[in-house]
Amino acid sequence: MINSIIVSAPSGTGKTTILGKLFEKYPNRFSFSVSATTRKAREGEVHGKNYYFISEEEFAQRLANDEFLEYENVYEGLSYGTLKSEVERISKEGKIAIFDVDVKGGVRIKQQLQDKALAIFIMPPSIETLRERLVARGTETEDSLAKRLNRAEMEISYKEKFDKIIINDNLAKAVEDFDNLVNGIDFE
Repeated sequence: MINSIIVSAPSGTGKTTILGKLFEKYPNRFSFSVSATTRKAREGEVHGKNYYFISEEEFAQRLANDEFLEYENVYEGLSYGTLKSEVERISKEGKIAIFDVDVKGGVRIKQQLQDKALAIFIMPPSIETLRERLVARGTETEDSLAKRLNRAEMEISYKEKFDKIIINDNLAKAVEDFDNLVNGIDFE
């Protein structure tokens, strides 16, 4: 029986929007595992809700204390990780954990949880569409855009390591596909 869902996707693919729709439809069934990161909060993001925004020093200390289920150094000076305390919190609530993680972290969580987790990869229809979406956000410099697109190509190469793949070429259809997957799962 499945007790968690792992969701990975390149930045700008629509993962956050799709997960938002899932939580709207099933407000008492799932709980979002809040990741820790060393990046700065974007406008409107809240510590403890969107991420735990921590310093590189605190991240390193928590890593040394074995407090992470998984972690990834995404770019130099930019790390993300799933705190074990988050998994424990969600389990105590009696809910299904949703892991919104980097592709490598998703693979590591899947390896640990095996049949207890459903791993879903969300893909853009093309790298050019992804570029347009990232530019439209207005949060990227030319340098950060190039890094994100290079990383997206690497992340897409991992898609076959996931149980299911959803291509987000139409948001409403991608949400429907995701919902159909969730409705077909036998949860604990």
